[in-house]
Amino acid sequence: MKKVNVIYRRGKNDTFPVGQLAVSGHKVYFEYDSSFLADPLWLSPFKLPPKPGLFEHTDRNFGPLFGLFDDSLPDGWGLMLMDRFFTKQGIDAAGVSILHRLAFLGTATMGALTYEPALTHEKNSSSAFDLQLLAEQSRQILKGQSETVLPQLMRAGGSPGGARPKVLVGVGGEKIISGEEDLPVGYQHWIVKFNSGNDLPDAGAVEYAYSLMAKDAGIIMPETRLFRTKTGELFFGIKRFDRQVNRRYHVHTLGNMLHVNYRIPSMDYQAFFKVIKVLTKNHQDLLRGFRQMIFNVLSNNRDDHVKNFAFMINESREWTLTPAYDLTYSPGPGGEHSMTVAGEGQQPGSGDFIRLGKEFGLSTNEINHCLERVLLAVKKWRNHAQIAHVMETSKNKIEQIINRNIKGAKIN
Repeated sequence: MKKVNVIYRRGKNDTFPVGQLAVSGHKVYFEYDSSFLADPLWLSPFKLPPKPGLFEHTDRNFGPLFGLFDDSLPDGWGLMLMDRFFTKQGIDAAGVSILHRLAFLGTATMGALTYEPALTHEKNSSSAFDLQLLAEQSRQILKGQSETVLPQLMRAGGSPGGARPKVLVGVGGEKIISGEEDLPVGYQHWIVKFNSGNDLPDAGAVEYAYSLMAKDAGIIMPETRLFRTKTGELFFGIKRFDRQVNRRYHVHTLGNMLHVNYRIPSMDYQAFFKVIKVLTKNHQDLLRGFRQMIFNVLSNNRDDHVKNFAFMINESREWTLTPAYDLTYSPGPGGEHSMTVAGEGQQPGSGDFIRLGKEFGLSTNEINHCLERVLLAVKKWRNHAQIAHVMETSKNKIEQIINRNIKGAKIN
């Protein structure tokens, strides 16, 4: 496959062309459609500004594709499922092109960008969804004990980003169906996560407790819940913010917006705040980002890499910071934060918070309010963990680490 058309899809019958991606030799090119340029959206303002002419992707240190379109591709888990599908079809997965992968996803992408012509394969259905069965097969795949992939797992697990196994579902009351495409009336779009081998045994309950703690800290998050199976296993679920019923919204992660590889810790929260000021120009977004930084430090969410922050275009065609996501306990790369705080990655403290806050125009009252609100919330870790049915061993372990972080941060 040498070309794919990029389509902006707000809804089933509400689409318009964005442009065309092409591969020639080992080079990737993109050109905006002339109709798009007549009334353009700034879909990737730093790397692909809307203007006529051919863009060549030359930033190979970042990756093989423009970040705008890389956000449509899954990460480790989804790519693994995709490779299993290609192998089953007798195709060497190592030789599958980037454009082929985008065409494979077609309209089953996160966000609003879709790709044509889409490759033909089985789509979603309204049949019942067995989370326990899919979780068990996910574990088998991760352990290398299963060569086949259940069709439901392939459909619902092949699109979302992240390394952990997860599925896109439609939730209607107590009914769950596959959710990577449009949903029937009465259903809403959710993501449900399964455990991987490196997680805490009660990772789902821990992440749910963190979502409760984050909301208590004043952090804006989508609705979250635990899905309990017949065997009693608990899986974390979060409502998707790139979907409102079947309305789709464009989302661009911080890392892909700047062409920063999330696998290599190389960025500071300072750069994140600069993007907020330039892109959204919203002081409340800056406060939200600042509060989340403090929460990540005190709660020991050190997997705070550049794809775990994102921006989206709202109904007014304006950029805004997305709700928070992927907030949970994580030791981080080498025991440090993926993003440093004023240059400090191992043990950021109140001095680092205050310095960054002042640099970006936050008042002393705003800084103190954020610090106090987050501190009060994380001190109630055991309360949130109790509600979420976190195991006693995990409660104790995380409580000790939170107390150590609070002491290290020297917050009065």
